[in-house]
Amino acid sequence: MPPQIIRPLLIVSVAIVLTACATVAPKTQPNLTQSPRVRALLESPKVLAAFADIDSRREQTIQEWRDLTEINAPSGQETARASAVETTLRGLRLDSVSRDSVGNLIALRKGSGGGPRVVIDSHLDTVFQPGLEIKTTIKDGRLYAPGVGDDTRNIAAMLSMLRAMNAADIRTKGDLVFLFTVEEETSFRGIDQYLADNKGTIDHLIALDGGYEGFTYGGIGTNWYKHHFIGPGGHTRSSTPPWSATLPVARSILRISKLKVPDSPPSWLNVGMLGGSDVVNAKAADAWFSLDLRSTDNEVILDLERKIAAILNDEAQKSGMTLKTEVISSEKPAQIAGHRQSLLVHTTEAVYDALGFIDPSITPTASNHSSAALRAGISAIATGTAPCRGAHSVTENCEIEPIFKGIRKILLLSIAMTGVDGL
Repeated sequence: MPPQIIRPLLIVSVAIVLTACATVAPKTQPNLTQSPRVRALLESPKVLAAFADIDSRREQTIQEWRDLTEINAPSGQETARASAVETTLRGLRLDSVSRDSVGNLIALRKGSGGGPRVVIDSHLDTVFQPGLEIKTTIKDGRLYAPGVGDDTRNIAAMLSMLRAMNAADIRTKGDLVFLFTVEEETSFRGIDQYLADNKGTIDHLIALDGGYEGFTYGGIGTNWYKHHFIGPGGHTRSSTPPWSATLPVARSILRISKLKVPDSPPSWLNVGMLGGSDVVNAKAADAWFSLDLRSTDNEVILDLERKIAAILNDEAQKSGMTLKTEVISSEKPAQIAGHRQSLLVHTTEAVYDALGFIDPSITPTASNHSSAALRAGISAIATGTAPCRGAHSVTENCEIEPIFKGIRKILLLSIAMTGVDGL
């Protein structure tokens, strides 16, 4: 998800995808230096007991997943869902459960000492409108409902993981923080506040939001703009030049569509919205279009910005109009030098291998809370606990059976990173 979603009161919304590149980085040989340690954990009696508990609670997990999904949680209005999660957490033998100043729900499972602090994050909010009545349905092994995947599947998985760790009496050396954040879909306000409040105390962050078969270890930079051409306007029959401001908008979009956007590093460019006059028989005095520019390399973004600015200034001059550019949001790429070879990434690879994930996709192209952590200099990855389709649509759905393997994945990764007493 992007770092910020603005929902303007808008007129015309036209999606024009100009250029897109492949999102998958070149394949590299897996690094399994952590494999012996991960496999020893996987074969330990306590971990096997935890996995057995996950399997024994299948119906409970599915029902909890459905119940939470049916609590509508528009971004900024997550209170009801947070309260339901908090009630469950308070029955799970945690050291503390609290809310922070913006409404994030924070559950701490303290370690015995001597291990890193690992934060596991899922966001509480969805993109759907207030008042929407949500009802889950199951068909052909899939669970259907708005918000069932993004991000409710991962909230349910975290609760199942906690129960399994308690049932197997797994005690970690490092602290585990279970973080349920607000406003991921709109502003990143929740994660930004948590990172600011806990600066210097977080060793690793695992964002549960996104892929199931693979994971990301870096994030893309995302810049959103709104470019306006402003002229005098007038009636259709007016002979006073210049013409409608929609014309330099159209010419600019055509020229921008011919720019080459690199395949490597992964980069994207999109014109998503258009605006102009409010009536048919008027020349637009203010015509505009939105631009979404993304890359894993800030130099690519800067280069495209320069080329686009040259096009816009040229068209403004030719038409005798004024150019005005709004920067809606700007986030630099979330890349830590050498992070591909970090302990967290290598351990995650080893976990995927141990659990039988074949040829997982591993890319630096996240656009979620792991990006915020990486920008703060914190080692982070993003993954998910079930394969889903149709995110942000009313037809959103997830395959049910894989979530139990997904829960095992995050449990094994979490304890591999924190260390386990006696193992």
